[in-house]
Amino acid sequence: MTSLPPINTDFLLSFLSGLLNTPSPTGFTQRAIRYCEESLAAFPALSLRQNRKGALIAQWEGGRTDSLRGVTAHVDTLGAMVKEIKANGRLTLTKIGGFAWNTVEGEGCTVFTRSGKTIRGSLLLTKASAHVYGEQVSELKREADNLEVRLDARTANAEETRALGIEVGDFVAFDPRLEITEGFVRSRHLDDKACVACLVAAIKTLHDQGLKPFQTTTFLISNYEEVGHGAASGFPSDLAELLVVDMAAVGEGQTSDEFHVSLCVKDSGGPYHHEFGQKLRRIAEQAAIPYKVDIYPHYGSDGEAYWRAGGDVAVALIGPGVDASHNYERTHLEALLATTQWIIAYLLSE
Repeated sequence: MTSLPPINTDFLLSFLSGLLNTPSPTGFTQRAIRYCEESLAAFPALSLRQNRKGALIAQWEGGRTDSLRGVTAHVDTLGAMVKEIKANGRLTLTKIGGFAWNTVEGEGCTVFTRSGKTIRGSLLLTKASAHVYGEQVSELKREADNLEVRLDARTANAEETRALGIEVGDFVAFDPRLEITEGFVRSRHLDDKACVACLVAAIKTLHDQGLKPFQTTTFLISNYEEVGHGAASGFPSDLAELLVVDMAAVGEGQTSDEFHVSLCVKDSGGPYHHEFGQKLRRIAEQAAIPYKVDIYPHYGSDGEAYWRAGGDVAVALIGPGVDASHNYERTHLEALLATTQWIIAYLLSE
């Protein structure tokens, strides 16, 4: 059995908490990328840079360079932008990413203005009061035109809202509502900040033990995954393998659960690389890492983005089980640790 170095659990959860509380809807990820960059700057073996898309790229020279590896996770999340400033001073939104409006109804949110000022609010139905609208509250279809942001500011018309500095195109982030209890991590945006935390914790584990990857490895923290092209660029052209770390879908008909790491062998884009998947299974079994194997019918990943961009590379996908994906999500520390262990074992493997 392969013996793996211990993981600093406090660091993993502390980093994850900070990242979850750093808003980063797709297109507005600079704060989260900076948070990751500042954390990774503590490890001098890494060479850090941002590409023109704003993704963070870290390269770690390994013991060998004959089969270059990549590992990626994405920091961008679901969110919204201001579509319209209404006559009543409230906001109509356009969503970023594939979520259903009902999953964020009633959620607190922050509007980021061009000047840097932030304004709080809540996403509500246009007919939200049961005492005024009765059955219409439950019957109204949850779609963009029937939802609005009620700003926490004294505004009753479009002119007053614009005077606050809000304009069409401003980004809107929904509150994560993070809580860690009894080993569970409950929050929005665990997809995919949980996996970024696992990736960073794996790097810290190797660094603290004086270890390095077997092969030179490029780590890419992407920032456009939720709209389909996050990791389409940023890797060396002679990359041999790409390990994608993204959440595993939990629900009826799925093998994945909140307590395990999963290997995805197929999603909406088709099968992943069979031989690479088999290699990862052997690595996990040698390190005694319990895992699940699953298929996700409504799912795509940054590995597919790289493939579609012409990447000639073997791609595999692992990640912790996350319940209620693209909703108010939850996972467990056991799944996070197992995911981190699998990343470590892969980086050390021949």
